[in-house]
This record gives sequence, structure tokens and C-alpha cells, in this order.
Amino acid sequence: MSLPALSIANLSKNYDGVPAVNDISLQIEPGEIFGLLGPNGAGKSTTINMIGGVTRIDSGSIEVFGYDNRKDYQKTRRMVGVMHQEVVIDNFFTIDQTLRFHAGYYGVRDDVAWRQRLIERLGLTPHLHKVMIKLSGGMKRRFMIAKALIHKPKLLILDEPTAGVDVELRHTLWDFVQEINQQGSTILLTTHYLEEAERMCHRIAIMNHGNLIALDSTATMLKNLGTRGLLVHLHSAQQTLPEQLKPWGATLDATGLSIHFTLPADRTTGDLLPLLCQLNLSIKDIETRQASLEEIFLQITQDDRSKP
Repeated sequence: MSLPALSIANLSKNYDGVPAVNDISLQIEPGEIFGLLGPNGAGKSTTINMIGGVTRIDSGSIEVFGYDNRKDYQKTRRMVGVMHQEVVIDNFFTIDQTLRFHAGYYGVRDDVAWRQRLIERLGLTPHLHKVMIKLSGGMKRRFMIAKALIHKPKLLILDEPTAGVDVELRHTLWDFVQEINQQGSTILLTTHYLEEAERMCHRIAIMNHGNLIALDSTATMLKNLGTRGLLVHLHSAQQTLPEQLKPWGATLDATGLSIHFTLPADRTTGDLLPLLCQLNLSIKDIETRQASLEEIFLQITQDDRSKP
């Protein structure tokens, strides 16, 4: 049985007595794309900084492929690549200069073929000899990913990698992330673009106020926590909503031509259809929809805020 790519146990961090991360535990398996989500201030970046070794752990432990990131820090630093949310660059080095020597920080020889592949795949070639201060924001993001990957880490951490970049670059980055994941890299991702997390991530953890409030596979979270909606379009307008439909969470729109249902967890569309037929409604069409990850995220974090 293979060791987890990342194992976090009872991890906590306080700043001036205020908990930023509060006793969280989770594991990421090799080859996963794992989403760590949460509103601003949830503790995501603090967690990532502790994994990367740039923030001290107050209590708990972090292991990377079985190695403790404090006792075996040289090994774990070499196995982890982090693209931080903040753009961290030296303004007066060129892309070429930085990528040539950056792997050496991890005790890894410069692999010319790998460096060239990153440069080409991330579209950095035309800008290779520009100093950082002259790069656009999107190009700095591309460079940050190349820098995080230059030493061939087994675990790549991406903290808001597409924040503030255009749609074309977002697609380029995600195509590349999926490519390196298929080649064996494990990915830990934070993003505020929840449709990206829904499409990309095998499993998702949600943090709020330093606590881990949800953790499951993306499919299971959508199935178990998401509400299912049903929209019934009518040929002729209803003046009032039939009383029999109210227990189904039904609402009649202003035109009287559509009825929206929020199905209870223990009911299906098939359960509702006989009732609709009994009521002799002139049904024109029926649409079904599953709640998105964004809707579930808002529901979970709002419910968490309402707790005493």
C-alpha cells in the first residue's frame, strides 16, 4: 500500500492567540487533484505555508510521502513545489536566469530538457530574456508555475493560480496541470473559481474560520449535499399553486407558467410525476438540475457561520 502524498494530523496555528488553523486532519493520495476551498481568511494559505515549511507549526504534524516536514525538511522541501497566491519575484532577474539556477535551491541539478519544456508549454519563450519588472501579470503567473515545477516536485501546490488572469490563460494553465497530473504529479489546489474545482478535483475539503467543515469526493459532495431542482413549464397559466405541491418545496413564478420544485432528499422526480398527472396540469416541458459546487459551498459556509 502506497504512502499518502500528504498527511496532515491535528494541525493548528495561532496568531496572537487567534486560531488561523484549528486542529485539521486530512490525507491526499498520490495522483490526486485535491481541492482546498474556503472564503477569504479561512486558513487555506496558512495551511499551505505550513506544508511548504515557510510558517511554523504550533501543534500537529505534516508528512509528505511519509517524511515529516520538520524532521526531514530537506527531503520534503525537495518533494514539494508551491505556487503562492502572492507573486514573489526578483524584479531584476530575467525568466531565463531565474529558471536556470532555481532548481539548485532544492539541491537538484538543472535539467535543460525539462526547463525547456516548461518554457515552451507555458508560453514563456518570447519573454525569456525580459526582466521580471517588465512582465504582465499573466506572464508572471506563468513564470510562477514554471518556478514551482522546475525541481520536478512530486506534490505541486497551487494557491489561487488563476486569480486575475484572462480566460485563455486559465485554460492553458488547467490543460497543463491536467497533463502533469496524468504523468504522476499530485496536485493540491485552492481557487475561488468553484466551477474549476468542480471540474478538476477528485476530492474537496472546505475550510472556514480555520476549521475543516467538509471533506469528501466531489461527486459525493454534489450528490449528498446538493439540492435537486425541477422546473415544470406549463402550456396554460396557473392562478394559484395547488396545495398538494407545497410539501414538495414548489413555487409558482409570476407568470403562472412555471413551477419550480426543490426536491426533498428522500424524493425523486419519478415520485412527483404521478402527482402532476393527477392534478391534470398542462405540462409543456420538464427540466432538472443539480446544485453546483458553488451553491453547496455557499450553503455550507453560511450554515457554519450561523452556528453558535
